[in-house]
Amino acid sequence: MELTGSHILSISQFDRATIDRIFDVADSMAPYAARQKVTRVLEGAILGNMFFEPSTRTRVSFGCAFNLLGGNVRETTGFETSAIAKGESLYDTARVLSGYSDVICMRHPESGSVAEFAEASRVPVINGGDGPNEHPSQALLDLYTIRRELAGKSRGIDGLRIAMIGDLKYGRTVHSLAKLLSLYENLQLVFVSPKELAMPESIIELMRERNHSVTVTDELTESIKNVDIVYSTRIQEERFTSKDEADLYRGRFRLNQAIYTQFCEPNTVIMHPLPRDSRADANELDNDLNQNPNLAIFRQTDNGILVRMALFALVLDVADLVDKYAHDVRWFTGSR
Repeated sequence: MELTGSHILSISQFDRATIDRIFDVADSMAPYAARQKVTRVLEGAILGNMFFEPSTRTRVSFGCAFNLLGGNVRETTGFETSAIAKGESLYDTARVLSGYSDVICMRHPESGSVAEFAEASRVPVINGGDGPNEHPSQALLDLYTIRRELAGKSRGIDGLRIAMIGDLKYGRTVHSLAKLLSLYENLQLVFVSPKELAMPESIIELMRERNHSVTVTDELTESIKNVDIVYSTRIQEERFTSKDEADLYRGRFRLNQAIYTQFCEPNTVIMHPLPRDSRADANELDNDLNQNPNLAIFRQTDNGILVRMALFALVLDVADLVDKYAHDVRWFTGSR
């Protein structure tokens, strides 16, 4: 896939060669993300960060990634602060705001909305999550994290054993990650959820068509015994008709240090796209896992900066110019 000037809307756009290119560029961004060096390669460029659904990590990390490349960020958050609240169409919004930006990142609660917006945009659009549909940059940073975690164990992604746990029906992060993983070889996937929140059948069929082993279950402890990665995700409360309905499933699949020690292999990596629901009635990943060296959730968020920097650099065709516009930092950066 040629990324220069392209929209990034769906995992279906990517092949392994493109993923390798993104990850190579992400590796090269490490000194900039760690504030060891500064680059101004995108000086004067503007990111339109349009988030019509609550977000902390994705919105801020896209903005930080663009700033770290020297660009400027303009934000719209929530329907109530945009002209959409006055009845403006996505088409009109796209035509206007793409005139103010060089690239746009958009999150919207409706499936397919970002693709609809991109059709009218005059600049590249990156999907920051469209309802329960997809979240491509999250899947890329998750896969990048998996690659780095396994590399420390002298392993590659082919042959991966992974358990995905929680709300697999509405969890767009697991939808996108599963589709991305389907490009690899000889995977063993365990989808753990209440029957009512199971992984969509289309994704299960895709994995089986590509000769991966797929197990669907609602049993947690047996499912995490022989895997490399435990990937937990929260109940997507905002996708339910009421909080009471979401509460029926909250707290069903809790992982703590005692369960990890008893059932997981010693080096099993724990991942979560965040936010993890730490309320007492949910507590998906217990705080007693915070000192577990295999808890990778904060390494995931750090990796998100690298991957999103790489996406901007490739889409705006400056990946090979980053070092040319670099200099050392002039302030105390502390320990990262």
